[in-house]
Amino acid sequence: MAEDDAKKRRGKAGSTADEPQQPVVLGELLRVPPGARVDLSRHDPSATPAGPPDKPAGLTATARMVPRLADLQERLYAAATAGDRRRLLLVLQGMDTSGKGGTLKHVVGVFNPAGCRIKAFKAPTQEELGQTFLWRVERALPHPGEIGIFDRSHYEDVLIARVRELVPRERLVRRYQEINHFESTLAEDGVTLVKVFLHIGFEEQRRRLLARIDNPDKHWKFDPADIEERRLWPAYQEAYEIALERCSTQAAPWFVVPSDHKWYRNWAVSRLLLEHLEAMDPRFPPGGFDAAQCREWLLGGA
Repeated sequence: MAEDDAKKRRGKAGSTADEPQQPVVLGELLRVPPGARVDLSRHDPSATPAGPPDKPAGLTATARMVPRLADLQERLYAAATAGDRRRLLLVLQGMDTSGKGGTLKHVVGVFNPAGCRIKAFKAPTQEELGQTFLWRVERALPHPGEIGIFDRSHYEDVLIARVRELVPRERLVRRYQEINHFESTLAEDGVTLVKVFLHIGFEEQRRRLLARIDNPDKHWKFDPADIEERRLWPAYQEAYEIALERCSTQAAPWFVVPSDHKWYRNWAVSRLLLEHLEAMDPRFPPGGFDAAQCREWLLGGA
């Protein structure tokens, strides 16, 4: 029984030691299928689907992905110099303490910052409130060859806006449609969207908030308003379920990443990025010069 549980934990239930192990495509495992009904209570936030068996193995596996991720980023950036318009956008959403900042530090931190465009979306400014809700998002999109990262995103306008009843429900319905059209247009223009919902449990959030209160060095990360938001947990879970259901499309699917274990969260997001970048398969462009002739000139004293 213990052996069966271990196999299931790694996402390989039903296999035996004598059978060849097929590599698991994590994106297929964590993806929300278009049109699927979403019930977050059935997604265990402490699970580690298809992941390494424990934290030490997870840290090692994540570190092993770094050289390949860095190489693919360089290829993507280089390809843009020859006119390739493709770029990647990682969207991070989740409840408070779910690890958006930690993901930026431990996963996105492996990339060359010159090729990244990071945007943390806070409460809209007065200028932004005077525009359409997608206006500030469009201004923060990655350029060709870049990897963009959104810490929160345009989904705030169908999450907190729904929970706090900031806009009429009929306008919310239109916003889901506008988001799908917007993301479809991005995909057609060469943007690969990786939308990740960092799924943590109610009790895990309590532990993380208490850790911030108990450590004076972390007080800057705590706001008493977080407790008030926590009281709205059921409403936020429902808002996320609706957003995941209505806005997980073929062009821009959502991925639900269990995030109670920080090491698994970092491994999973790294793996999702690796799978998408490898599928993009960016190539170094050929040089527009005669390499042999240039070499000869340099050796000749030029």
